[in-house]
Amino acid sequence: MISNEKKRQLQELAINIRIQCMKQFGHLGVGHVGGSLSCCDLMACLYGEILNVDPKNPGWEERDRFIMSKGHAGPAMYAALALKGYFPEEELLTLNQPGTNLPSHTDMNRTPGVDMTTGSLGQGFSSGLGIAMGCQLKGLDNYTYILLGDGECDEGQVWECALFAPAKHLNRVIVFVDFNNRQLDGFIDEVLDLGNLCEKFETFGWHTVDVADGNDVEQICSAVEAAKRVEEKPSLIVLRTVKGKGCAFSEGNPLNHNMPVPAETAKEAIEELEKRKADLA
Repeated sequence: MISNEKKRQLQELAINIRIQCMKQFGHLGVGHVGGSLSCCDLMACLYGEILNVDPKNPGWEERDRFIMSKGHAGPAMYAALALKGYFPEEELLTLNQPGTNLPSHTDMNRTPGVDMTTGSLGQGFSSGLGIAMGCQLKGLDNYTYILLGDGECDEGQVWECALFAPAKHLNRVIVFVDFNNRQLDGFIDEVLDLGNLCEKFETFGWHTVDVADGNDVEQICSAVEAAKRVEEKPSLIVLRTVKGKGCAFSEGNPLNHNMPVPAETAKEAIEELEKRKADLA
């Protein structure tokens, strides 16, 4: 259980991550808004509380690993990394520009703090389990965290991973699903209904937690604490989130997966977020 002060700090960090996302999108004029904003609260919990990492030594062998398997949400991760001190915040304005270190989808060869290149959905899960196995073979005492999208769970590769992790006793793996109910071209239950993810993963041998409000930092941290108490199997945490969360122009917009963001729209969204941050004080 986190303290009230830590909760406030993480809420403020989540707002700051959203602000930095808006700066990126507004400068570029377009971006993967919906899926980036839906996972900002998780990014705040990871980089503000959960991950054992060192921005001054991104390659530290004993660090926790985080793989953004839904690689198109890179802007949220980039914002968190910049705020954590991996690189200057001004660099965020180079998102997806020629020569940038911040491409549209995460790239471990370009961005400090990125542990795996992702973008082809499902492959980040496989890569993350490979990383976890390598850490286990080395005797490291770290955790590997992986974030999937709900639409990404349509991929057969995800279900191979669901079988693989318990079979190989990868018990220091925690996988999140950003379940915002929408994918690129429609609602999840209309495109390919996933059913009850927790029940399915439990059948494969996972510990699972279903978080009713996946945009609530206290519920996210509590779910991770619960997962860490289960030492004999990997854990899946389903986060019930809102796509485009936190900005009036994007929240509830059915076209918010990848959308235009004019500079004026970004400015208004940032003002909205700054007011919300002031209310936390």
